[in-house]
Amino acid sequence: MSATKDGRRPECKACFDARRRRWYEKNREREIARVRSWQRANPERVKAWREKNRDRRLEKMREIHLRNKFGLTPDKYDRILESQGGVCALCECPPTPGISLHVDHDHGTGEIRGLLCVRCNNALGLFREDPDLLRRAARYVTADAKHRSQRTRSERLTRQRARALREVAA
Repeated sequence: MSATKDGRRPECKACFDARRRRWYEKNREREIARVRSWQRANPERVKAWREKNRDRRLEKMREIHLRNKFGLTPDKYDRILESQGGVCALCECPPTPGISLHVDHDHGTGEIRGLLCVRCNNALGLFREDPDLLRRAARYVTADAKHRSQRTRSERLTRQRARALREVAA
C-alpha cells in the first residue's frame, strides 16, 4: 500500500502499525538478517547510535528484564522501593549510585519478597535461602566467643569420631 498523491497515508496510524506488525511476524527471520547485515556493514554508525542512545537503551533493557523475569513494570518496582523506604529490605542501606536493588523472589513460587542490595541478595543465595541455615548462622554470630569456640571444638571432635567410625565400618 502506498501513500496517496498528497503524501498522506490511505489508512490510520493504528491500522498501519497493525499491518506492519503482521508483515514483520511473517518476515521476521528475513528482517532480522537484513538488519544484522546492515549493522555488520556499518559498524561506525551502529556504535555512534548506541553511544548516543545509551541511557535510553539501558532503561529499555531494565524494563524488559523486570517484565520478563519478574512480571514487574518499572512503576511497580518503584512502588516496592518506596514501600521499603528506598533502602535494602535486609540491611537497610541505600542502593549504590547507578546500581538498582535486586528483586528478591522465592525460587519455588516466583513470589517477590522485596528488593535487596547485591551483598544481601548474594548472601541469601549462598545460604541457599534455607531458613534453618540462616537461623543457625544468626545464632552463630550472636553467640559469645568462648561459647562459640567450645561448641566448635566439640563439633569438630564429634565429626572426627563419626568419620573414624565410618572408616572402621568400611
